[in-house]
Amino acid sequence: MHHLVIGTGPAGVVAAETLRKLDPDSTITLLGNEPEAPYSRMAIPYYLINNIRSEGTHLRKDSEHFASLRIDLRQGCVERIDTASQRAILQDASEIPYDRLLLATGSTPTRPPIEGMDLPGVHSCWTLEDARAIIAGAQQGSRVVLMGAGFIGCIILEALARRGVDLTVVEMENRMVPRMMNEHTGGLIKTWCEQQGVRVLTSTRVNGITRAGAEDGLVGMTQRIVAGQARTDDGALRVALNSHDDIIADLVICATGVKPNVRCAAGLDTDHGILVNEYLESSATHVYAAGDCCQGRDFSTGQYSVQAIQPTAAEHARVAATNMVAARSHKHRGCLNMNVLDTMGLISASMGAWEGVEGGDTALVRDDARFKYLELQFADDVLVGANSLGFTQHVGVLRGLIQTQTPLGAWKDTLMRDPTRIMEAYLACAQPAVARSPA
Repeated sequence: MHHLVIGTGPAGVVAAETLRKLDPDSTITLLGNEPEAPYSRMAIPYYLINNIRSEGTHLRKDSEHFASLRIDLRQGCVERIDTASQRAILQDASEIPYDRLLLATGSTPTRPPIEGMDLPGVHSCWTLEDARAIIAGAQQGSRVVLMGAGFIGCIILEALARRGVDLTVVEMENRMVPRMMNEHTGGLIKTWCEQQGVRVLTSTRVNGITRAGAEDGLVGMTQRIVAGQARTDDGALRVALNSHDDIIADLVICATGVKPNVRCAAGLDTDHGILVNEYLESSATHVYAAGDCCQGRDFSTGQYSVQAIQPTAAEHARVAATNMVAARSHKHRGCLNMNVLDTMGLISASMGAWEGVEGGDTALVRDDARFKYLELQFADDVLVGANSLGFTQHVGVLRGLIQTQTPLGAWKDTLMRDPTRIMEAYLACAQPAVARSPA
């Protein structure tokens, strides 16, 4: 049996390792399209602030890890999949046959269709190559514009601030992290960042980027001290905004979102991502999908959607690999959409149906002065979602109660009055040995 895994992110790596564990005698090929060892994009911010070297981003630290598992790690870019003959055709015209195929091709950064996005000095922050370019350009004192204050943008934000740059964040929505925070909590994160010296412009759009010219009084005229060295403004960029004055920047970083990488999935059924069934099988026989490219079941809604988060990638990988070895032996019941974010020391989290459900109840406690907020969402007496800021001790408990769909009984009324008693409710309802009634 030859298992071919395309993609060397967390989904691909976990799948290859699971395949080896479940199918010791098989041939396993792990194919990636970057000239790097498999690495975690979530580790890139630590590389940006020099906490780790590039090797520290690697998913597996032992250089012989894949060889020791008899996993053939290769580099190559897939042009298309021929599902009839069960072959992957690469851009160099070489072919890799397979008996079972897993597409774990991840996501691709999106860029808004505005003038100047292809200029030198404008970068995404998605690959190690991107990170190296940013490190070269984001020296202490450099003027940096970060487009996007979503999950990825906020991770990059802290790394840039710690590099000592003059940072402006531009976000189209009316709050930061709009896909995981409501208007109030997103606004609190903005206030927190501004107190740390970061300029944040919400409800603001970049209209275009151009080279700053002589008319700006810059080129060949102005020198500044950046990282202890004199720098002229010859490479400066003018960033035009819809509702604020233009910004002169040395570097522009685009973090406006990602989209599933389904380019090589031509011929398969796709929507936002690759469509799969409850076994993570695609519309083609013996072809599976996992991770950011996969439109899998959402635990909370029962619907199929793309969850571009690492825990989902790992869970998809294990389920898909199990079914590649033993067809339709393991159903995927759905992944919990959960995000935990550290923004300059302020921890925020959202999980499940955090915006609430029809006919449900909401419990809320907040202390804006201390940047604390906890909101619980219920369907009857079951916790179905949560949104929090500054309550780090509750994240695991909230996830456990949501995923186990534990009936809370009388504890639901207690939590409606005081959501911070969630740990007591968990111990009483999810741990029968210590169960007790609320006081």
